[in-house]
Amino acid sequence: MGHREDLLDGAKRCLREKGFARTTARDIVRESGANLASIGYHYGSKDALLAQAYVGLMEEQAEHFDWEAAAAGTAPGSPERIRKVLTTVVESFDRPDAVWHLSIEVITMGDRFPEITRNLVAAQREGGRGLAALLLGLPEESLDDETTDTVGSLIMVLLAGMIAQHSLDPALAPTGDQLTDGLFRLVGGPPAQER
Repeated sequence: MGHREDLLDGAKRCLREKGFARTTARDIVRESGANLASIGYHYGSKDALLAQAYVGLMEEQAEHFDWEAAAAGTAPGSPERIRKVLTTVVESFDRPDAVWHLSIEVITMGDRFPEITRNLVAAQREGGRGLAALLLGLPEESLDDETTDTVGSLIMVLLAGMIAQHSLDPALAPTGDQLTDGLFRLVGGPPAQER
């Protein structure tokens, strides 16, 4: 591995341990074994490096999900599929490798990290597109912008709220069942599934 990859891996470890605000360039250098000047050379700034590390961590986290299993045996767009997918996401909050809490830090400190925020906005739209495709049972590349900007945006807003509630008090955060029931009660859809 070269300095660029070492820096990225070191920044990921720092984000997991310290978050954005407490990670310094020296922390990254110490963690990566690279030199201080290499951050500017390879990434332009510490914030740009942290932005890329954050997006990488979120992509790695998404790869750990078994999305096919979360949707298996359910009809596209059905309450059952929504319930299974939301439950999968909620259960992931307690995994030891979860990095959802970093999203809250980015949101609350976005003005201090404009580069990170720009990358998050782009990644969020793509994440919304992927989740909308999964819930609707469509290939991601077939989703039009309107569906991405409606269904995808709704799911991402719901996800941000789920992360915030879980960060504040995991014991009181809603389950996938509660979220699904709430959504369908709100829109007057099918009654809650019998448990």
